[in-house]
Amino acid sequence: MNRIETEKLENFFYSLQYTQAPLLLLDYDGTLADFRIDRFQARPWAGVRELLALIQKDGRTRLTVITGRPAGEVNTMLQLPEPVEVWGLHGAERLFADGRRELQEAPPEALAKLDELREQLRRDAFGGLFEDKPNAAVMHWRGHPQRQAHRIEQKTRELFDAAAQVSGLSLLEFEAGVELRVGRDKGGAVESIIEQAGPDSPVTYLGDDLTDESAFCAINRSKNPHLSVLMRRTWRDTAAEVWLQPPEELRWFLREWEKALNGSGETARCFPEVDEIRLRA
Repeated sequence: MNRIETEKLENFFYSLQYTQAPLLLLDYDGTLADFRIDRFQARPWAGVRELLALIQKDGRTRLTVITGRPAGEVNTMLQLPEPVEVWGLHGAERLFADGRRELQEAPPEALAKLDELREQLRRDAFGGLFEDKPNAAVMHWRGHPQRQAHRIEQKTRELFDAAAQVSGLSLLEFEAGVELRVGRDKGGAVESIIEQAGPDSPVTYLGDDLTDESAFCAINRSKNPHLSVLMRRTWRDTAAEVWLQPPEELRWFLREWEKALNGSGETARCFPEVDEIRLRA
């Protein structure tokens, strides 16, 4: 943890002590839970559910998950005492805590092209894992041997690159996969949430993948007290202001959040669990 990162954490947690409605925005896969080939096996890391439940019980934090998953999957995976608001499909879908659901409208020509690709990939997914979303066609090659993964990626990109020329469609890169999609991204979701919250609410976003970069950029542009956090075991280039490693530092972050809200003890200056893990230049 270098000096700049420590200062950013200190300043952000300090801002929580003087607000009634901070925003805790979280990715799910890779951030709250480890990746699984079968995504329904991706349960939160030990202790994370309990810490989120404490924050939720306090009642002041707007706890929101922003994920590439369909929004309806997340509360089942989290199993918190109360449902949380979820922006699914990388932001194109919004599931309110009370169960209401909104799906962003898409151009008819984009939806027609997606239907065409879905039918093609159901017949032949090049050996990869095809995922069908309401607003996207997704191909994964995670877990395959390098040579096979390269072949799947090459064939997928040939197909998706041509389709992305259709108005309204765009490619979304992520680790070991690519998504051809329509609708807002995670950055758009973050901007909408901040706009609704107002200018005084501290806001943070924790994410791990390339798809989270638009959210980090949206956080960094905010005039609210803010912090963007890359929550990932290994470093990569990122727009995030701070890098933390799950699950230990995720649990630390959530504990510090709860402590800061209640004004108990110093925040971010004491980082014993993290210091034992690694020191960064």
